[in-house]
Amino acid sequence: MTRRFVVGSGVMVAVVALGGFGGWLLSLPSAPAAGVAPAIDSRETEAMVAALKPPKRQRPVVAIIGINDATEVTDYLLPYGVLRRADVADVVTVSTSAGPVKMYPALTIEANATVAAFDARYPEGADYVVVPAMSRDDDPAALGWIGSQAAKGATVIGVCAGAKVVGAAGLLDGKQATTHWYYLPELRKEHPTIAYVPNRRLVPGRGVATTTGVTASMPMSLTLIEAIAGRDRAEAVARDLGLTQWDARHDSGAFALTRPFALTVMGNVLAFWNREELGIALSPGVDEVSLALVADAWSRTYRSRAVTFAATAAAVESRHGIRIVPDREATTWPAERLLPPIGPRPPAMVLNETLAAIRERYGSRTARIVTMLLEYPT
Repeated sequence: MTRRFVVGSGVMVAVVALGGFGGWLLSLPSAPAAGVAPAIDSRETEAMVAALKPPKRQRPVVAIIGINDATEVTDYLLPYGVLRRADVADVVTVSTSAGPVKMYPALTIEANATVAAFDARYPEGADYVVVPAMSRDDDPAALGWIGSQAAKGATVIGVCAGAKVVGAAGLLDGKQATTHWYYLPELRKEHPTIAYVPNRRLVPGRGVATTTGVTASMPMSLTLIEAIAGRDRAEAVARDLGLTQWDARHDSGAFALTRPFALTVMGNVLAFWNREELGIALSPGVDEVSLALVADAWSRTYRSRAVTFAATAAAVESRHGIRIVPDREATTWPAERLLPPIGPRPPAMVLNETLAAIRERYGSRTARIVTMLLEYPT
């Protein structure tokens, strides 16, 4: 029997061959080994902040790199939106080539610049390069550019499974690191000299840092703000996001492939006739952090996909200048499949409300797989 779970394009697909499947399923634990996230010593926190100090400029340049044919939406948009809120750095979204950047599992955006345009504008390179999860870890344009930025002295930050891309660029060998729980075995197999650090959402090293799953981009961005502009500025942005606690503590044992998780994913995948397209109305000034979290969460249920729509096909500019390309040109959406407007509420509140709505619509097990895929401590 062979079996494989693929978490690539933001949609996990159960691939199961005949024979022995029941034994494999029974071998999975019935629940993760959850515990209590251990507290972090103040000296360790200080060392994390020190490791992320700007390497070049007093007002640093942050480049967030994506490939055009599928880059994880929250990994990409959340650091942009959070850092732009802080106004402590020049933040540039970058794509490997011209044209729209297809996010996964939802949204399409236009990046601020291509890698070539960024290099022309900043020949000395960025201070920080944020690397999201991508649909492939071996994109030559992305790897070459990340490597060239590291050679110019940039601190490279791999968010979620973006750690695999950073590893493929040759920047993690012999260093401490972490990544999304599902991809950890793959990362350690491909890069056996990496020293895995459990129970931390953020692991900085020499010129490089990595995080756990998707939602760790929020504490990572706040820690980066603290490194650039101090604790008070980071706390002010955290309040705006709706966060009261955002350090690197994490309970790694709470995230694992379990029997209920596998059964729920397979049940939702197999019920293909019961899928929904849920509409999100795009409006100018929409908060890109909240939009990313809502679209990401609803598109990970295996029951639904978030679809943006607007009155015209023209890109809509977000709160901090990201141009979002509507999936559909429409003025209305069926009421029973229309998601609530993304208003001014703090993004952390929006995410919690979204998870509650998923639980109400599809049940607690489906809500649980979404929190697992986002690696969101709740």
